[in-house]
Amino acid sequence: MAGDDLLGGGNAEQDTDVERARIAHALIAGVRGLPPHEVPDGLCRTCVTLLPAFSGLSVSVLGDGADMGVVLCASDDVAARLAEIQYTLGEGPCREAVRLRAPVFASDLTRDPDRRRWPLFSDQAVKAGVAAAFSLPLASPGSALGTLDLYRKTPGLLSSGHLRTAMLVADAVTLAVIALEHASPDPEGVVTWLAGAESDREEVHQATGMIMMQLGVSAEEALLRLRARAFTQGRTSTEVARAIIDRSMDLRDD
Repeated sequence: MAGDDLLGGGNAEQDTDVERARIAHALIAGVRGLPPHEVPDGLCRTCVTLLPAFSGLSVSVLGDGADMGVVLCASDDVAARLAEIQYTLGEGPCREAVRLRAPVFASDLTRDPDRRRWPLFSDQAVKAGVAAAFSLPLASPGSALGTLDLYRKTPGLLSSGHLRTAMLVADAVTLAVIALEHASPDPEGVVTWLAGAESDREEVHQATGMIMMQLGVSAEEALLRLRARAFTQGRTSTEVARAIIDRSMDLRDD
């Protein structure tokens, strides 16, 4: 019996190694030859192919702290908005995954306990057509770089096979993000791989600074006010930040 257990364990490890190699090969093939600024989207397209059990996915990366996550790439508008609203609301599976540095799953956002755990996020997600959300940290030693966030339009638990594949994809994406983060700038001096995401983050920083000056509040309170306005209007933090910067919105009117 013990010999059978060991043999079974060995086969499982071999299967995992084969799956890991398959995923790594697919990701490399999916981005090979792409210019740096197209690599994130190529990465996302490959992840979609590797994870057909999910309706959509996104990869988010962190800034100076977990409060300033930005979407590196997304398979569709729903996936992008799902990630954005978690940082806008300050709650959701991806926030928990970063905090815990462990996978966090919400298999049914339409009912408790998931709905009770994240009431604001659950409400917004369901309105967007999402019934289940799963977040896996992109973890490096000592820190979380971001998250791989997956969603389904129907509720339900993950099978062991789908979970294993998702975790192996998250591991591979972590290595890809680390490699991208150390990519060389283009000749114009712009870091191409994260140009779009950095732009979004800088807009939130700029808008936060404007609110601080206008209202005489701290950076923390300014960011909270920005998020509050985003929540009450059903918009993302980035959308509200852009409105503040172009002066089509003024929080002094509150």
